[in-house]
This record gives sequence, structure tokens and C-alpha cells, in this order.
Amino acid sequence: MKEVADNVWMLTVRANIVNLYVVGDVLIDAGMPWDGGWILEQLRDRDIAAHAITHAHPDHMGSSNQICEQLGIPFWVSEADVPAAEDPGLMAADFVPLPRNPFSDVLMRVTSGPGRKVDLALREGDEVDGFTVIHTPGHTRGHVSLWREADRVLIVGDALWNLPRLGAPFPLVNVDNDAVRQSIRRIAELEPAVACFGHGSVLRDPGRLKQLASRLR
Repeated sequence: MKEVADNVWMLTVRANIVNLYVVGDVLIDAGMPWDGGWILEQLRDRDIAAHAITHAHPDHMGSSNQICEQLGIPFWVSEADVPAAEDPGLMAADFVPLPRNPFSDVLMRVTSGPGRKVDLALREGDEVDGFTVIHTPGHTRGHVSLWREADRVLIVGDALWNLPRLGAPFPLVNVDNDAVRQSIRRIAELEPAVACFGHGSVLRDPGRLKQLASRLR
């Protein structure tokens, strides 16, 4: 793990293709189902009290059930993404997109894990170990980012990608591209000193976010 801000640690799966974070004693996101053993090994010497995801997509909740089960910790998900986190088959229509059928159910279970009962539905303004939950929908209906005002650190999730370059997620994997653009504008207005992405390297230049937001149509 690499410390990218005070008490914020990044775990990288497959060279910045997928990033997870530990903030205080909370694990944020959980990679794919086959990442669980590696993630647990990285967390072996840390006290983790809870697991939250920025959104219910396969590469962010794939190992959530395994991690929560083995560590005996609660699962926190934004209110609007709770149904998909508990029943990954619901993701098919939004994420691929595919109509829900036995094939899509198998596909979602294989790529997302089995789903898990959510212990806490996160809402705008809730606190996650010193970070405030902000609603940044568009990539999913319930996508959230985590903001620490004191030192202007933002856990972006997939509201923005920094891979292969700084920009919005590909339109095909978003449920609402207008909402994606609105969320990017909101993030840019925060002027984060440290922006930590689900995909790509940490950004320490808020000016680039403002430039991106100004180009959005």
C-alpha cells in the first residue's frame, strides 16, 4: 500500500487499472472477485472496521462479500446503489447493457461476486472516517465520492477517470451522461488538492479538473 495523503492509502490492482483505498479503518472499493485474496493479504496487519464502495459495479464490489465475510465487517453502499449491491443481476441493464435474463445473471455473478446484504445505506452528508459523502451520480444512479474538506482530499471513485487520460467514463458504462457531466463540474468546484481515482494515477492539480469541466458540453 502507498500513502497518498494523510491516513489515506492506495492499493493498486493491475498497475493503476483498478485502485482501492483505505481511509482510516475503512476499505473503499474491492476490485474484482479474483482480487479478494490479494486484498486481504495487503490488509493483514491493519485494523479494518468497515467496507464501503463508491458504486455498485463489478470492478468495485467484486470481492466485497469475501472481504466482509472474512473480516466480519459491515458493508456500506449509497442508498440508490443498494439494490444492485445486494442483487448484481440488476446491473446488467445499466452496465453492459443487457436485458436481465439467466445469461446476464450468470455474467453478473461471475464478474461482481454474489452480492451482499448492505448494512448501512450511505446518503449525502454522511461521514466515513473523516470524509463526507457527496452524491456524484451518472456512472451509476447512486455513485458517491468522499470529500475531506480539512486538506481537500477527494476519493473520486469513477465519477472521473484518469486512465488513459483525465476525462469522463466511457458513455456506454454510464446510466446518465448528463449527470456525469454535472458531477464532474461539482468535483471541479471543490478544487481538490488530491484527487484519488478508481482508475488511474492520483492527481494533485485542481486546475486540470477546472479545465476539463469548462470543456464539457
